[in-house]
Amino acid sequence: MRSIVLRVGLLLLSCSGTCSAARLLEEVAPKEEYPHPEVPELPKPELPPHSVVPELPKPEVPVHPAAVPEVPKPELPPHPTVPELPKPEVPEHPAAVPELPKPELPPHATVPELPKPEVPEHPAVVPELPKPEVPEHPTVPELPHPDVSEAPKHELPPALPEPELPPKAETHYPEPETKP
Repeated sequence: MRSIVLRVGLLLLSCSGTCSAARLLEEVAPKEEYPHPEVPELPKPELPPHSVVPELPKPEVPVHPAAVPEVPKPELPPHPTVPELPKPEVPEHPAAVPELPKPELPPHATVPELPKPEVPEHPAVVPELPKPEVPEHPTVPELPHPDVSEAPKHELPPALPEPELPPKAETHYPEPETKP
């Protein structure tokens, strides 16, 4: 509750502050009672004339020779020769590969046979069980149907006439005043 009252108070203060600031901006500045005195124009200062800089003589450019003398090619020392290395001796591959002896594997362990379980024989003839006595289903007596009268049909009320509305008045927005 307090926060709402505080917010409304702040809103009112800000509105009044902006209104007074707008009024101050709209007011026309007062005319000056005393005109500014005229300032006399100052005479332009006379500058001394520019001193004349003597022209510098153009430097002489040496003439480029038409033909460039050939520079002798430097002599490079000959490449050193690499001596041929002797080929290593490779032993010849034997023509026949000796057969390796086959490793002897231990014989497989034998699994002892388990005795078959004894299954009792199924009797050839199944004795008949006596049928249970089921009581007869009770009969439901027929009840007389009640007489139901038809519901009355509802009638709609007569249609109401459409209300007549007064003609719309044309509205004109006021034109804003032009500020000087």
